[in-house]
Formats: sequence, structure tokens, C-alpha cells
Amino acid sequence: MVYLFAKLDAETRNARAKRTMRNHVGNDQPLIKNTKLMRTFNKSIRVIISLTLLISFSYSFLLMQSCNSDKKKTQDETVTVEKENVIEIITENMDFQMPDTISSGWNTFRYKNLSPQTHFFLVDKYPTGKTSKDAENLVAPVFDNGMKLIMEGKTEEGFAEFSKLPEWFSDVVFVGGSGLLSPNEVCETTINLKPGNYIIECYVKMSNGMFHTSMGMTKDLVVSDTDSGNEALEADIAMTISSTEGIVLNDSISSGKHVFSVYFKDQIAHEHFVGHDVNLVKLDDNADLEELQTWMNWADPKGLIEPAPKFVTFLGGVNDMPAGNIGYFTAILKPGNYALISEVPNARHKNMLKTFKIL
Repeated sequence: MVYLFAKLDAETRNARAKRTMRNHVGNDQPLIKNTKLMRTFNKSIRVIISLTLLISFSYSFLLMQSCNSDKKKTQDETVTVEKENVIEIITENMDFQMPDTISSGWNTFRYKNLSPQTHFFLVDKYPTGKTSKDAENLVAPVFDNGMKLIMEGKTEEGFAEFSKLPEWFSDVVFVGGSGLLSPNEVCETTINLKPGNYIIECYVKMSNGMFHTSMGMTKDLVVSDTDSGNEALEADIAMTISSTEGIVLNDSISSGKHVFSVYFKDQIAHEHFVGHDVNLVKLDDNADLEELQTWMNWADPKGLIEPAPKFVTFLGGVNDMPAGNIGYFTAILKPGNYALISEVPNARHKNMLKTFKIL
């Protein structure tokens, strides 16, 4: 019996073991399949991550290249502006904010009038050794005293006062500058300067008759031996000015940006002791040309004095220059009425007042 039970127990254990093996072998197939699937999935994930990193790197590289390109473009544009070699002059009160030293040769001056008054800048070649202090201390007081007498109606005494000017003042040469410029306007004037020492000034008058020169509107300027390397501008509108023919302009003028050339066929001292120049003026519908003409004569009690005539806007031009010289000014013209006028007495009579219309 013990033997039978042992035999039966052994057979039973063997049977169970076989069943267990069959069950194990049968269930292992899905496990193997799941393992292969997981490996494939993991491999796909790694590929996706790699592609994502590659795309991110490529985008970052392109972005950096774009930034570098923009930076280079900005630098190139900055270099282009610097190559213009424009000399900026700013007036905020009774001052000329500009470099103390500039190159010789052709130079373009961009004048910004940020003050509430009308101004211009005029470049004077004073005799050797004379400076802006001489202009303020020895010249301006004589003009102020003479103008005061003129405004009091003592014209003869006023002009006699000018005989007190220093003897060397007759050697002062005006070599160009801008035309008159209204408040909050910008103009560009191009002139050729030789090496040497100069003085910048504005002699428009305050409402009390005192010249801006006496208010400190002078500045010493050194023009170095180094040439600017600039060339004369190419003008699309040419004009000449002389004491015998006045302003001669043959070109038609349209709207848009223009470069005007002004050739001084001659130069004389007019009744008010200074020479002729060219000023560009925008005329409103109510502008009074007779009032403008009177105002352009500084020797008149009502001339070149604040406030400037109503309904006119001064846009620059080319100031007093010696005979045989040429200067340029640039202007953007919009539709409306304009005038070219010289700062001389009786400009219309001398053919130095020209009006034109831009359609």
C-alpha cells in the first residue's frame, strides 16, 4: 500500500509538472511578442527625440545667422550714414552746437533750428588773429548802437555810428552759409572751405533791435588741412545771382527733392553794407510779399527782426559768398507757393525776388 501510494504520488507529481511546463510554454509567446514591441517603441522614441534635437539645433543656427545678418546690415547702414560726412549744426537758443574743427574742401552742413526764433548761419573769414571774442566785443556793440539810433528814427546818426567799426573789419570775407531758417525746420547747405580759422555767426535781430551776435550767437571754427574727400554736388536746378541781373533761374521746378546750385557771378556791398544771397521761402495764401521784402533788409527798423513775417516759412538757401563761388542747398518741395529772395534792400527792384508755384 505504501508503495502504491508512493507510486501514485510520483505519477501525480509528474503529471502536474508536465501540465505546469505546458502552461509555461503556452503563455511565453505573448510575453516574447510584447518584449519585441517595447523594443520597437523605444527605438522610435529615440528617433523622434533625435529628430527634435536636430530641428531645434537647425532653427537656433538659422536664427543666429539671421541675427548676425541683421547686425551686419545695421552696421553697413551705419557706415553708409557716416560716409555722408554731413556736419550737423543745432541751435536750441542763441548757440551753434557743432564740431570745433572740420575738414577742408566740400562739406554739407545740416542745420536744425530747434529754437523759437528765425536764424541762419554765416561763415566769416576774419583776419589772422581775430576770433569770435573780437566779433562780440569790438564789432557787435557798434552795430547794436547804430541800430538803436536807426530804430529811434535817427537814421543818419545810426549809419554814422558804423564808422566806428575796427579798421580790420573791412577785411572780413563772408564765405557762405545757410539761408534763413524758421523755427523747427531743417536745411542742408553745401560749401567749399579752405583751411584756416573762421567764425560762425547769426545777425538776425531780437525784438528790441539787438543782434543775435551780441547774444552770443558766434562760434570759432577751425578748418583743418585734411581734405574731406567730398565732391561738389550734382544739381538738378541751377541758378545764378548778380547785382546786375538779379536771380536768374531757367529750370522749371517740380515737387519732390531737389539740389539747387547758386553761382555768384559777382558780389557787391549793397546799401546795408552786406552782399546778396539766396533764401528759399514757403508762402502761405495770406503771405504779404511787400512785408517780406521790407523785412529782408536788416538796416530797416522793421527788417530782419523778431518776429518774422507771418504766413511765411524760411527753408534755407545759400548765404553771402564772394564772386565766382558756387554753393548748393537741398530742399524737398511740396505743392504750394514759394519764393527765392535775397537779403537786400528793394529785392524786387533788383530782380532778387522770384516767386513760383509747385502743383
